[in-house]
Amino acid sequence: MKNIFTQEVSSEIITRINSLTKDSQPVWGKMSVAQMLAHCNVTYELVYENKLSKPNFLIRFILQTFVKKIVTNDKPYKQSSQTAPYFVISDPKDFENEKIRLINFIKKTQELGESYFEGKESHSFGKMSKLEWNAMFWKHLDHHLRQFAA
Repeated sequence: MKNIFTQEVSSEIITRINSLTKDSQPVWGKMSVAQMLAHCNVTYELVYENKLSKPNFLIRFILQTFVKKIVTNDKPYKQSSQTAPYFVISDPKDFENEKIRLINFIKKTQELGESYFEGKESHSFGKMSKLEWNAMFWKHLDHHLRQFAA
């Protein structure tokens, strides 16, 4: 798996994002390209903006026990996979704004580096290693950029 914390991989992801246009169409799924970018931003909002309250004990237990393994392993996500409710983006979004936000989040993450994320608490999954954070960030971005053939 590629390391999103490196300059090379972050730049590669940003280049793929920059290849998208507001008219890019998905290979699968229902989201527009602007909605997809907003959807990818949610991952970073949970890390940097603390907008949502943490899940209750039962939901968090389920997420940590079952979902975390899927999110942090090295297997790519399946097309049209189910997502958590707060990741569902159904309203229209501004393509340029969401694109800029995502690129800035990726840059910030790369600049903070993997040591910042080692043992850092996740909104939904508890403490995670830098390898788990990398897998979560990389897999999610790669999955959705492939969704739009980028």
